[in-house]
Amino acid sequence: MKPDFDYLLAGGGAAGLSLAYHISQEPRLRDKRVVIIEPAAKNQNDRTWSFWADAATLFDPIVAHEWQQLAFRSPGFERVFRLQRYRYKMIRGLDFYRFVQEALAQNPQFTFVQASVEGLTNTPEGVEAQTSAGAFRARYAFDSRLPQLHKQPEKHRYLLQHFVGWEIETPHDVFDPGTVEFMDFRGEQHREARFIYVLPFSRRKALVEYTLFSEELLPKAEYEAAMQEYLRHTLGLTDYTIQGEEVGAIPMTDHPLPSREGANIINLGTRAGRAKPSTGYAFLRIQEHSARLVAALAGTGQPPRNPTGDQRQFHLFDTLLLDIMRRRGETTRDIFTELFRRNPIERVLAFLDERTSWADNFRIMNSVTPWPFMRSIWHVLRGRPGKRGE
Repeated sequence: MKPDFDYLLAGGGAAGLSLAYHISQEPRLRDKRVVIIEPAAKNQNDRTWSFWADAATLFDPIVAHEWQQLAFRSPGFERVFRLQRYRYKMIRGLDFYRFVQEALAQNPQFTFVQASVEGLTNTPEGVEAQTSAGAFRARYAFDSRLPQLHKQPEKHRYLLQHFVGWEIETPHDVFDPGTVEFMDFRGEQHREARFIYVLPFSRRKALVEYTLFSEELLPKAEYEAAMQEYLRHTLGLTDYTIQGEEVGAIPMTDHPLPSREGANIINLGTRAGRAKPSTGYAFLRIQEHSARLVAALAGTGQPPRNPTGDQRQFHLFDTLLLDIMRRRGETTRDIFTELFRRNPIERVLAFLDERTSWADNFRIMNSVTPWPFMRSIWHVLRGRPGKRGE
C-alpha cells in the first residue's frame, strides 16, 4: 500500500521538532508530507538547553541568553576564560516548542497528531506505526522515543548525570552576567563527580544547579542542601527567592545505541546516542544530526548510510571517562582540572564537541595524568567495566 506520508516523526520533543524544522528549511523537500506524532501538548517550559557554538544555528532567534566568558573552579585552580570563536548559549524549552510549532502550523506539508507511538515496523513499502490514534504508514520513520535498554552491566557502564536547579533572584548584585560558572568543583565529592553550575541572567538572577555523575539518584534534600551551602558560604547569600526549579536525570552509558532499526527506521536524540555519554550535552549534536539527515534526504532521497557520522575514537574516550567515573568518581575533578589548566579553552570545547584532530586529541590525552586512563583501558581490553573503588 502507498504510504500516507513520506516521513513519520515518532516524538515531538527536541530531536523530532529539530528535524521537522530542518526539513521545513530545505527547499528540495517542500513536496514531502510529514507527520509528527507526540503524546504531550508541549506547552510547558519543561527544560532548558545549553550549548557552545562557533557558528550560527537555526535557533539563534530564540536564544534566551548568551555568554562570552566561562569559569572553571576547583581546589587550587580557578580561571575565567574569555571565549574567542565560541559563545555559550541557552534556549528555554517553551520558547523552542512555540517557535517550531508556529513555524510549521501554517505549512501544509506538516501534520501534527497528539498520540503515543506504541510500535514501529519495517515494511516493504516503508514503515507502519501503531499508535493510540490508529495506524500510520510512511516511507521513513524517525524515532526519538526514549530507548528501553536491556542493560548488560557485565559489559557496559550505566551512569546518570542528575541535577536539581533553582532559578533564584537576590535583592542586591551578586552574579557576573557575562560569565558562566561552567564547573565549580570546590565542594565535597563524596567519591563521585559533583559540581555547581551557574547560568547568570543578570546581576541579581541566575540558574544555580547541583550536578552529579553517578549510578544512583540522591534524596532531593541532599541536592537542596548542597545548593544552600554554595549560596550561603561561597556566594555569601542569605536572602534570595526561588522563582523556579529544574530537576533532571540524563542517562550516560557506553551501551550501544544504534543509529537505525532496519532499513526504514532512523533513530534520533537520546535513542541515537545524541546525548554525549561523558557530558550529557545534546542540543547541538541533535542539530548536527538533523542537518546531516536532511542533506542526504534532499540529495539522494535516502538517509545516509552512517546517519550520525560519529568517530570511534571519541566513543573510546567516552567509555574511558565513564569507567573512571564509575570506579573513582572523585578523580573526575582532577582530570577536568588538568584539562582546563593545561589546554586552551577552545581546544577543550572542540574536544568535548568531538571536533578535534588526531594531533589535538594526542595533546589533550597527554595533558592529563595517564594512570586512571591506563587502568580503564585494561578494563576495556578485558571487556568488563571496572568496579567501584578499583
